Formats: sequence, structure tokens, C-alpha cells
Amino acid sequence: MSEIHTPRRRQLVARMAELGPTIAARAERYDREASFPHENFADLRAAGFLALCIPEEHGGLGADFTTYALVSEELGRHCGSTALTFNMHTATMLLTGQIADDLAMSDADREAHDRRRTAMWRGVVADGHIHAQPFSEGRAPGETTGFATRAVPVDGGFRVSGRKIFASLSEAADRHNVTCMVEGEDVIRFLGVPADAEGITIEGDWDPLGMRGTISKNLLFEDVFVPADNEFLPPGCFDQMADRWPYFYMTLSFTYLGIQRAVLDFTADYLRGAGGVNERRDHPQKQHGWAEMRLAYDRSQALTYRVLGEAGVDPTDEQVGRAWSATVTAMETAPEIASTAVRVCGGRSLLRPSALERMYRDARCGATMLPWSVEVCLGRLGRAGLYDD
Repeated sequence: MSEIHTPRRRQLVARMAELGPTIAARAERYDREASFPHENFADLRAAGFLALCIPEEHGGLGADFTTYALVSEELGRHCGSTALTFNMHTATMLLTGQIADDLAMSDADREAHDRRRTAMWRGVVADGHIHAQPFSEGRAPGETTGFATRAVPVDGGFRVSGRKIFASLSEAADRHNVTCMVEGEDVIRFLGVPADAEGITIEGDWDPLGMRGTISKNLLFEDVFVPADNEFLPPGCFDQMADRWPYFYMTLSFTYLGIQRAVLDFTADYLRGAGGVNERRDHPQKQHGWAEMRLAYDRSQALTYRVLGEAGVDPTDEQVGRAWSATVTAMETAPEIASTAVRVCGGRSLLRPSALERMYRDARCGATMLPWSVEVCLGRLGRAGLYDD
């Protein structure tokens, strides 16, 4: 098991914490308007965080998977919507970087991949490109069950047609990195569709319960041209990742660990009397609720951090099962803690613009997020050890 809190990781988490109050101050407005956190992304870019998981020799901060998890948790502590959208961007950097380095490729594929990701990373570092990663199509809960979105090889690239739902950053991304398939192939392709390409339509309203700043509308692709150099993984490597680097699928859960911390922060301030509220920390019932919240968070964080200490290529079945457990625990503990906080803080905490009212709604959204939704993970945990598959 690797060390979690190295000096470099602590330094990067501290840098994110410095941005935290500014980001948190905008969260209510983004939630109320259901608008994308452009100002937060400008701050993240200025601080170098859009290049968090890009190697230092390419102008990035050189963070690995575990470092990202800790930084993401800190960002989620201040704004859930910003943390989730930051995840969609950074997940592509991890997938094409650290994770791809651990996958098997031919020499030719490795050379082409290195050239293409270098150009992609340059766009992030030099031009501030934002990458989205829309996977969901509403067809099946599994992440490698095939996709209806199709890519047709043509001179110089591909023509892509299909539809992605819950496409976070739909109105803000410079690249939509989509999973799709070529007719006659049984492998998944990973293509970066330029946001300004002809044939893209953003459709649907966006007025959800929570995570309102993610702007996760539907994307419709109609014969959209994608240059060959925008194939950001060699064919079949996405499938290989799902089998050999499944920790990739738990990146969303780090946001919800951060939301748990945010709820604890709010409740502690409330019980101490911050914001003009009378002190309530001497009430035994309040202290009991506060203790329940701390225990729930500590359990969730401890399990997640154990998994982070194991994260890497080719995990054992036991380790993959533990990653499923950590994901379920993070996604289910967030609304549990938020619900307890409402009971502890009382009815006034539900009045807008109370931060707890927003956190409560944001926390409820995690359980359904694919590909490792709570339902999917529980289904797999329910079979693990009982069947040979």
C-alpha cells in the first residue's frame, strides 16, 4: 500500500484549499441560475489545475491518480458542481496519461498515442482547453456493453453520429471526448469531437434537483467530422482500461467525499453560533448528531483512502470489490450526513440560500451516476464471491 499524504500531495491540496473560499462564495449563484462555473474554471486554469494530471515535462503539475483524488475531495468541499465538471476534464488527462502508460500497446500505437496526447496536453496548457467526457447513452448500465454512437472511418478521420445524455460541460467544453464504436468492430473508440464542429446540437432543458452548475444537457452528433489525430486512445485501449485499470470509474466519488466534509464544516459553524445563530453545541442531542456525522465521514474516508493506497494496474478481485464498496459508501454517506445535518441544525438550515440546502440536494445526485452507480456496484458486490464471473 502506497503512502497517501506525501509532501507534494499535501502541497497541491493546500493550493486548492487557498482557492476554496472564492469558489465557495460563487456556489449559491451557480446553483440558483443553473449556470456553468466559468469564473471557477478561470481560477483553476490560472492556478495550473487544468493541467493537474499532465506530466511536468509537458507543462503540467504531474499529479497521479491518488493526488487527483485528494485535490478533487478538497474542491468538492467548496463547490460540488465545479468538482464534478473538473473531474470530467481531468479524467481524460488521467486516462491518456498515467493509465495509458500502464496499458499494453504496440510500438506503433504507443508512438501515435504519445504524439496525439502531447498535442492535446499542449492545448490545455497553452490555450486552456476544457475537455468533457460524455459516456452515458441511457441504453445499459455497464461501461463496456457497447455504444449506439457510431464512428465511420473516412479520409483524414471519422464521421461520428449518435447521442449522449447527461453530458456535463456541454456548453463549456472545447472537446467532447466520446466513447463510440465502428461498425464491424468489437472494441470501443475514444474520440475527441471538437465542440465547434458542424453537426453538433446541444438539446434539452437543464433544471435538475442538484449539481445544477454541471450543465449536463444532451449532445446530438450528426455526421460530425473528427480528425484522426483526435483519437486519444488506440482502438481497444478503453476496453483494456475497464478490465485492467477499473479505479478510473471511481473518480466521481471523490467529489462526494468532499461534500461530506463541506456538510461537516457547515454544521460545526452552525453549532458554534457562526452567522449570528445562537450557540447550540451544548445540547446533548446536537452533540450526538454531530458524533454520528463524524463517524460516518471517517468510515467513508478511511475506506476510500485504503483503496487509493492500492490503486494501480491489474488489481486483484478483492481489490476491485473494495473499490466498489468505497464508491457505494461515498455516494450513500454524503446524503446520509446531509440528512443528519438538517436534523441537527433544524428547519432554518433548509431555507435558501443556506449552503446546507444546496449540499443536501447535491448529495442526493451521486447514487445514480454511471458507470459505477450505486445500483451497479451493489449488483456486482452481490455476486462477487458467489459466482465465477
